[in-house]
Amino acid sequence: MRTIKYSDIVTAVGSLCVKAACVLPDDVLARIKEAREAEPFPRARGILDDIIENAGIASNRRIPICQDTGTAVFFVTLGDGVRVDGGGLVDAINEGVRLGYTEGYLRPSIVSDPIFDRINTGGNAPAVVHVDLAAGDGLEITLLPKGGGCENMSALAMLKPSDGSAGVAKFVCDTVIRAGGNPCPPVIVGVGVGGTADAVCALAKKALLRPIGEHNGDGRYAQIERYLIKEINAGGVGPQGLGGMHTALWVAVEYMPCHIASLPVAVCINCHAARRAAAIL
Repeated sequence: MRTIKYSDIVTAVGSLCVKAACVLPDDVLARIKEAREAEPFPRARGILDDIIENAGIASNRRIPICQDTGTAVFFVTLGDGVRVDGGGLVDAINEGVRLGYTEGYLRPSIVSDPIFDRINTGGNAPAVVHVDLAAGDGLEITLLPKGGGCENMSALAMLKPSDGSAGVAKFVCDTVIRAGGNPCPPVIVGVGVGGTADAVCALAKKALLRPIGEHNGDGRYAQIERYLIKEINAGGVGPQGLGGMHTALWVAVEYMPCHIASLPVAVCINCHAARRAAAIL
């Protein structure tokens, strides 16, 4: 049994919050630059230039890429040979979020009650935490700060099995095109297929963590990914919804087993500030 100190988790999470808010991942920035070079429309190229400049300023000066520093969503892989000393894992993550968002001067955006008492909790906690158990003595924590504008464009459909891949593709394309400029395109699109209504939404969000350029290992799903990005970009929404050839930077599809009577599909859209950061303890 390996012991990890509660305080070490708090410190690691605090650092992740600041890093994710200020530094765009290399694969995302590289894809934005590729899109800029390939974009034929001057207005769209100008917007992509601004996005690239903004990312550089944020990284160099360690200030947030966007004023919306998002809901702190965590995907955690916890080894069955790990014990947290000094408190609970989720408590440590929430304390780390409060630490990072406070010391990093990041905007807190979480309210205590969704309908009646919409009072800011301060410190951006509580976080949303997904925990997967695994064999071993490792602890990996991945943070996906999810902005409100792109999160609001998420969608779930419970399709019929007979709808097949064509039905899935139509739902995904319609969702992204209908979102227009609301999620601050160019976007990254996470798609979940299978499971249940709750599981498929988490799967779609987890798909956003896959690095740009890395297709699904199943060639059939990789073919769907290639089709989706082509069709979405043909819709002409473009950067910030003002027209252009690059509405989506990447599409990642993940799947899981499901009931014989079901075909759940979820779409989770991330803005061009597709922030993420990970730590292994």
